[in-house]
Amino acid sequence: MKIPFASLAATAALALVPAAALAATAALALVPAAALAAPLNVVASFTILADFAMAVGGERVEVTTLVGRDSDIHVYEPRPADAVAMAKADVILVNGLALEGFLDRLIEVSETHAVIVEASAGVDAIAAQHDETEEYDDADHDLHDDAHDAERDHADEAAGDHGHEEAEGHVHGAYDPHAWLSAANAVIYVSNIEAAFCAADPEGCPVYEENALHYRAELAALDADIRTLVATLPEDGRTIITSHDAFAYFGRDYGLSFLAPQGISTETEPSAADVAALIRQIREDKAAALFTESITDPRVVEQIGSETGIAVGGALYAGALSLSEGPAATYVELMRHNAETIAAAIAGK
Repeated sequence: MKIPFASLAATAALALVPAAALAATAALALVPAAALAAPLNVVASFTILADFAMAVGGERVEVTTLVGRDSDIHVYEPRPADAVAMAKADVILVNGLALEGFLDRLIEVSETHAVIVEASAGVDAIAAQHDETEEYDDADHDLHDDAHDAERDHADEAAGDHGHEEAEGHVHGAYDPHAWLSAANAVIYVSNIEAAFCAADPEGCPVYEENALHYRAELAALDADIRTLVATLPEDGRTIITSHDAFAYFGRDYGLSFLAPQGISTETEPSAADVAALIRQIREDKAAALFTESITDPRVVEQIGSETGIAVGGALYAGALSLSEGPAATYVELMRHNAETIAAAIAGK
């Protein structure tokens, strides 16, 4: 029986393939199909959530961030490209607590069918102090739970109205949204993201669980380090001034008191009366340190420093990671930078 020439040629060509290439081909044939699947497509509303997502997801996720590094989510305006990213997403990570006032409109425009995950769900939220001096006490945590339920209902509907009018897209609600500025809260964020990734990609769940376990241990060590550092500071020297009121969770967890000329959003400028009242309070409380923030105009803080004689001790990071070459390129670096900058300014007073 004669072997066709084409078969002989193919056999000869195969003989010329290096053994390593054949081994690689054989190994590829043994890789489970799930490992070769496309990565989970994740959209994060801002850089800190993106950092958490990458820590949990590793190579199994592809993360798109709406509000980038060194950018202010309080004044963010969605772009057409953001709607496209939302439409393609499998999972959308948002902070919740009314931080993303643009979310309803962006979901409606994108017509996304992604699972929307409120990463802050389950944190012990701090009541927001509004300009009109409206206050909410601890008994109002039921309202916080209702807000979480409403956002989850909205995620199921992929559209709807939560009372955020388009023209008022950045108005915050009853609770301070900056909950990530607590390493203990970050653990909750990470667990919520882990659960969402496992639900969306069950085959990858062992990877997500292992990554989250290691990252939670890193966050626990971070929390302990910050507490140890702050414990070295004088009890009567822990009042700090920042540009806007973003550090309530950091202050609550680590025993610091923060004052700010702006409220929880950077969208509105403080009035002259606000600044004057703050200067009086600074003098009464004998504030120890003064800081600008990476995403806010430093001029008001510099004016306060000039009138009180308190030197600006550096820039803190609250709502966005720095550029990759900066001091706060990851969440852990951001928290360490803030703690060390505050401690250095107080110690050098």
